[in-house]
Amino acid sequence: MITRDLAPVLAKWASYYPVVTLTGPRQSGKTTLCRSVFPHKPFASLEPMDVRSFALRDPRGFLALFPDGAILDEVQRAPDLLSYLQGMVDEDARPGRFILTGSQHFGLSQAVSQSLAGRTAILHLLPPSLCELARFDHPPQGLFATLQAGAYPRIHDQGIPAERWLADYLATYVQRDVRMVLNVGDLDSFIVFLRLCAGSTGQELNLARLGADAGISQPTAKAWLSVLETSFICFRLPAWHANLRKRLVKAPKLHFYDTGLVCHLIGIQTPQQLQSHPSRGAIFESWVAAELLKQRHHRGLPAVAHHLRVVSGLEVDLMVQDGLALTLVEAKSGQTLDSSFLEPILQAQASLGAAQPGANLRSALVYGGDQSQQRQGVQVVPWSRIEDLAP
Repeated sequence: MITRDLAPVLAKWASYYPVVTLTGPRQSGKTTLCRSVFPHKPFASLEPMDVRSFALRDPRGFLALFPDGAILDEVQRAPDLLSYLQGMVDEDARPGRFILTGSQHFGLSQAVSQSLAGRTAILHLLPPSLCELARFDHPPQGLFATLQAGAYPRIHDQGIPAERWLADYLATYVQRDVRMVLNVGDLDSFIVFLRLCAGSTGQELNLARLGADAGISQPTAKAWLSVLETSFICFRLPAWHANLRKRLVKAPKLHFYDTGLVCHLIGIQTPQQLQSHPSRGAIFESWVAAELLKQRHHRGLPAVAHHLRVVSGLEVDLMVQDGLALTLVEAKSGQTLDSSFLEPILQAQASLGAAQPGANLRSALVYGGDQSQQRQGVQVVPWSRIEDLAP
C-alpha cells in the first residue's frame, strides 16, 4: 500500500490529543493508514457482530481490554461507546491513546461532538489524490483513464478493473450503509436518484428537479442527498456570498468526490467513451474540485471553497479560501489552451479586487493539456500538475 499524505498529520495530532478521529468514505484506506502509522497499537474493528455486541453490552469491559489505548475501527457502529471512552481519557489524557475511524461522518461526528468535544482532533481521509495515485506500481495513464478509473485504492493496489470494483462497491454501499443511515424502503428509487445526482455533477443543484425526475418529493430528495453527503459520496459547493454589487446566484453546485463512481453511475465504461461524452467538462470540473479539497484535507487544513455565478453570466468554477487568501480556479478539460478560458477569472478578479481592495487574490486555470504557463497574471496548470496549487 502507498504512503498517504495524511500520515504525518495523523501522527502529529496524536502527539497532542488523547483521541484522534479519522473519517472518510468506506474503502478510502482509513484502516490501512492507521495501522501503518501506529503499528504497535492494539486493533479492534466494531464491524464483526460479536465484537460489536461485546462493546454495546459491556462497554466498560470492552475498553478495559485496552488500558493503553487502541485503534477502534468503524466506531459509528457503536456510538454509545464514546461516552464511556470520554471518562477513560479524562482519567488518563495521555496523547494518542485512541485512534478512532468511521465511514459515516454524520453518525460519527454527532457522537464525537456529544462525548469527545475538546478531547479529539478530527481528520478526513478521502480516496488518494493524483500525486498519491502516482505512488502505485501501475497508476492510470492519461487524463481520461484517470477520471474513468477514479481513485479508490483497491482498484489500483490490486489491479481490479474499475467497472467491476465500482459495481460491487455500489451494491455494498446501498445494501448496507444507506439502510443503516436512512430507512429507504425503495432501494431502486434511491439508485435512480443516485444516478441522477451523478448526471448532475459539476452543475448547480436543483433538488426539486432531481426529486421530480426520480419520482420522489423534494423533502425526500433533500434527505437522500444528505445521506450521500454524510457518507462522502458527494458534496455541495456553496455559492460565493460577498458583496460584489451584483446579483449573485445563490444555488450550490453538486460535486462527487470520485469521478470513477460518476462514470460508473452514468454508464461510461472506458476512457474513450468519456473523452467524447457530453458530461466530460462537468466531470473534469468535479475532479478538479475534489482534488483541491483532498490537498487541504490530507494536510489537515480547513477546506473552505465556493463557486461564483452572477446573473449576468459571469462564472468561476471554484474559489478556495486559505486564511485571507483567495484562489480563483477555472477548470477546462480541453487539451488546447484558448485565451477565452481566462476571461471568467480575469473578470472575477477585477470585480473582487474592486469590492475588496487589498485582498490577497490568486488566479489559476487547470486544463487538460500539458504545458505550464503564466498568462495575464493567471497561473495555467496542466491537469497532471494540479498539486502545484497546493497550499
